[in-house]
Amino acid sequence: MDNEQIENLIIESAKAGNVVTLQLDTLVSSDLDAFISQPTNYLLYDLNRSPETTLTLKDGCRWINDYAVYLVIKRLKEMVDAKDGG
Repeated sequence: MDNEQIENLIIESAKAGNVVTLQLDTLVSSDLDAFISQPTNYLLYDLNRSPETTLTLKDGCRWINDYAVYLVIKRLKEMVDAKDGG
């Protein structure tokens, strides 16, 4: 698949309520709600946004915002879990 085909797949999957991630060089489509409901550590791992991954992928300055994304996702997930009683 070329980049345009991948982009179209990701956009169409999102319209259908799914999220596409890259896992071991394979595109994986998952139900977005189910994806979000997994434990925070797994969620961040699947997004390549765990602190360990983010801090090892320091390519230019992108890692700074990637680390910020990790912190935001972690806090938001804590808030959702607390609201849901989990």
